[in-house]
Amino acid sequence: MSDQVQSRPANVTGDEAPLTKSEKRALAKAAKAKAAAAKRRRQALAGALAGLAVIAVIVIAFIALDNTGKDDPADNGVASDPGASAPADPAAPADPAAPGAQPPANAEFPPLPDGADPALAQKPAVAKGTGEVTKLTPTTLIEGTGPAAQAGQQISANYVGVTYADGKEFDSSWSRSEPITFQLGVGQVIPGWDQGLVGAKVGSRIQLDIPAALAYGENPTNGAPGGTLRFVVDVLGVQ
Repeated sequence: MSDQVQSRPANVTGDEAPLTKSEKRALAKAAKAKAAAAKRRRQALAGALAGLAVIAVIVIAFIALDNTGKDDPADNGVASDPGASAPADPAAPADPAAPGAQPPANAEFPPLPDGADPALAQKPAVAKGTGEVTKLTPTTLIEGTGPAAQAGQQISANYVGVTYADGKEFDSSWSRSEPITFQLGVGQVIPGWDQGLVGAKVGSRIQLDIPAALAYGENPTNGAPGGTLRFVVDVLGVQ
C-alpha cells in the first residue's frame, strides 16, 4: 500500500460514499472542540488586555499623585513666588501694628506698661466702703509714671467693681482676662469714670468711690447695680 493517505472510496457512480453516523459524530465533535479552543484563546487574550489596562491605570494614578506632591510649594518649603521669602514661622507672634492683628494666644495678662508696679499684675482685693459718699472721690492707690490720661483719648484699663455698702463684686475685667478699652470723656462709660480718670497716669491704680448720680442711679432697671459704687481701676495705656 502507498504511504500517501487515500481518499474515501467512491461509490459506483463515482461520487464519494456518504458518511456513516459515527463519522458524522466524530466530525461534529472535532468541530466543536475546535470552536471551544478558539473561544478559550479569545478569552485568554481579552483577560490579558484587561490586566494590562488595570496596570496602566495604576501607573498613571501613581504618576499623577507624585506630580501633585512635587507641584505644591508647601511640601518642599519653597515659596510659590521665587522672590518671596520663606514661609513665616507659625510660632512667631503677630505684628501688633498690622491691621486687625490680635495679640498672641499666650500673651501675658494683664499687659502691663513699661516700668509699672508689679502689684498691677495681681487682681486687687476691694473692700466695702465706710461713711456716706456725697461726691466723686478718686484715691490714688499706686502712682504711675506714664503720661496722664486726657479727655478724648483711648484708655486701656483693668477694673474691679463692687457695691460700696457691702463690697460685693458685680463686675471685673479680671474675670474675662481682657482689659477694657474706651474713649475717655465722651459718655462711653459712666460719668464717675469719665470724670474720675482724667489726669490719671499710665501705670496708676485708682480707687473711685462714685455716688449713685454719677453711676447707674439708685434703682436702675437694666440690671446694673444701684446706689454708691466703688471701682479700683488700673490704667494700662492711653493713646
